Amino acid sequence: MKTLFLVRHAKSDWGDPWLADHDRPLNARGERDAPATGRRLAERGAAVDVVVTSTAVRARTTARAIAAALGVPEDRLIEDEGLYGASGPSILAVAAGLPDAIGVAMLVGHNPGMSEALRDLTGEWADLPTCAVAECRVDVDAWAELVEGTGALVRLDTPRG
Repeated sequence: MKTLFLVRHAKSDWGDPWLADHDRPLNARGERDAPATGRRLAERGAAVDVVVTSTAVRARTTARAIAAALGVPEDRLIEDEGLYGASGPSILAVAAGLPDAIGVAMLVGHNPGMSEALRDLTGEWADLPTCAVAECRVDVDAWAELVEGTGALVRLDTPRG
């Protein structure tokens, strides 16, 4: 049995129209929501072995804030350019490539891909708002066995409750 957290990055800043999408930072709400989300997870006793994040600034910043609140060491925070703009199947392929020694993983990325990954994995649809966390139980012994329908949604956490 594995656990997979699917996280949509926190709210980003659209204030600079010349800034490339990949380089957009978090806005003030995102700067508040990301660490608060990490604290809520920590208060519930969540423990994560690895955090894999999109290389986009807003996703990396979200991942770092959540990882810090959970006490995940910096060397267990991995950037994966394949998560930037990824589809649901591509996101699940990233999870399927994780080492089997990892029992609990967190992927931080973007919509619509994160919502698609949740649907593909669990059969449940949720249009994940920014900084939402879907905790999924995955009925596999090895990450490579992760395929469509092998997961169940345990909890959906959003900044607004």
